[in-house]
Amino acid sequence: MKSLTKQLKEKQQANETIFVPYIMAGAQGLDQLASEIQLLTDAGASAIEVGIPFSDPVADGPVIQVAGLKSLTNNVTLRKIIQQLKQIKTTTPLVIMTYFNPILSYGLEMFVQDLAETNVLGLIIPDLPYEHQELVKPLLKDSDVALIPLVALTTPKERILELVSTGEGFIYAVAVNGVTGTGRQYQETLDEHLAYIQSVSDKPVLAGFGVSSKEHVDRFRKSCAGVIVGSKIVQLLSEGKQEEVKSFIKEVVSN
Repeated sequence: MKSLTKQLKEKQQANETIFVPYIMAGAQGLDQLASEIQLLTDAGASAIEVGIPFSDPVADGPVIQVAGLKSLTNNVTLRKIIQQLKQIKTTTPLVIMTYFNPILSYGLEMFVQDLAETNVLGLIIPDLPYEHQELVKPLLKDSDVALIPLVALTTPKERILELVSTGEGFIYAVAVNGVTGTGRQYQETLDEHLAYIQSVSDKPVLAGFGVSSKEHVDRFRKSCAGVIVGSKIVQLLSEGKQEEVKSFIKEVVSN
């Protein structure tokens, strides 16, 4: 069992809500990454998802797209982010969310080698199909980095079984059809869908996409182990509202 799974399962077994905030690395300047990670750690984040800017995102909603463009304007690259993460010491597990092309440009083997020198324990690649995970997974076999699968609302049950049986870290359950963002409507069958994924998974299931309020978090407690919140956190940080970020996280993880 990889460390990310172990740490999150301990929280799940203790009936703690797993809360994973997402940030876009470099949106406020790469020199702010350490302080943002510390802020989220102090607030009680279970793990922190670090987004990598990319020119052609397919899963990012408007808020995260804007943050990604700011990061690119700041000349932030995956290589620079990894070098920065090597200098950041934190007790909170980090999860990188990146599209495949930046990894390919970096060099697959070098990327995995460099991850070993950071506190990154998870990797999400939203545009890497299950059938092509062997491009990356064998390289992670001897590392403590988990390759985290995404399960969509439209994923058939047979494929869900494949994804959860081979997935590592946690299961990222996409709660809406479409891209990330706030103000989304959930399908009536969502809770049943999440409960099914959790019933067949030996890893924590976390709901993401469209999760932006305490009410959302409270809802998902009943059907899965926790949530991932991106656009709300990214928006507040872009507005310099660090205290609101801290208050929001403390509020949802304390119940």
